[in-house]
Amino acid sequence: MRKLLIKEIVAKGIKDRRILDAMMKLPRHFFFDDIFVSHAYEDKAFPIGQGQTISQPYTVAFQTELLEIQPGDKILEIGTGSGYQAAILMELGADVYTIEYNEVLYKKTKSFLPNLGYRPKFFHGDGSKGLPQHAPYDGIIVTAGAPTLPQDLVKQLKVGGKLIIPVGNDKTQVMYRLKKIDENKISKKAFNNFSFVPLRGEKGWK
Repeated sequence: MRKLLIKEIVAKGIKDRRILDAMMKLPRHFFFDDIFVSHAYEDKAFPIGQGQTISQPYTVAFQTELLEIQPGDKILEIGTGSGYQAAILMELGADVYTIEYNEVLYKKTKSFLPNLGYRPKFFHGDGSKGLPQHAPYDGIIVTAGAPTLPQDLVKQLKVGGKLIIPVGNDKTQVMYRLKKIDENKISKKAFNNFSFVPLRGEKGWK
């Protein structure tokens, strides 16, 4: 089932072999309750409780590919959720800082993910403002839909760093990749439309 999922993702345009290998290695069904395991290798998002979802595998691969991660890169993930995205980032050699707004999910994933051998640095709080105390970052990935582009996040990038963020309304968003050229210059590229749960917090959806 995992092989068929990878084949489907490749057909949709994902080319980075390292990401495909990471997704092949990581059992997505571990992130599902037993009664929903049959859905684990379908290319779709799925509810994980607390009004949140585990992202569609293609979306995880797409956002990760845009980050262009190199081993040792310091990455901030905004929206820990199930922990699946953080685990993929760590498989690529990233030093992951991950922040979750929902306290129930934060506690659940902080307890669960180390059991699989993944130990990112976990934080509970308002990810819409980033995590300035540990900045700067080589990359920031936002796994929830933002109403606007939070400038706080851009400030927390290293020069040359990338911010991957879906921006739009609470139903559909455009994926953006921002690259920090220097302290005063940002390049921005828009990609396909996606549908994420809303980003919560002061700079997100109230």
